[in-house]
Amino acid sequence: MRLDKYLKVSRIIKRRTVANEACDAGRVMVNGKVAKAGTEVRVGDIIEIAFGNKTVKVRVTMIADSTKKEDAKEMFEYV
Repeated sequence: MRLDKYLKVSRIIKRRTVANEACDAGRVMVNGKVAKAGTEVRVGDIIEIAFGNKTVKVRVTMIADSTKKEDAKEMFEYV
């Protein structure tokens, strides 16, 4: 699954356009490397996102094309 779509479906970032802009600005890293929006995400990958002065680091535990709000938390775990 594409990185920008994963960030939206898992609700780490609320909108895909915002996820796309964060990737283009170089604020998203996958496994320690700066990632573009089209980067493929797999189970076990570590995603690091810089939100202003705060950094969020998560591990991908599940990939799904769509989820309910309650189930979105199961797609990742904070590291």
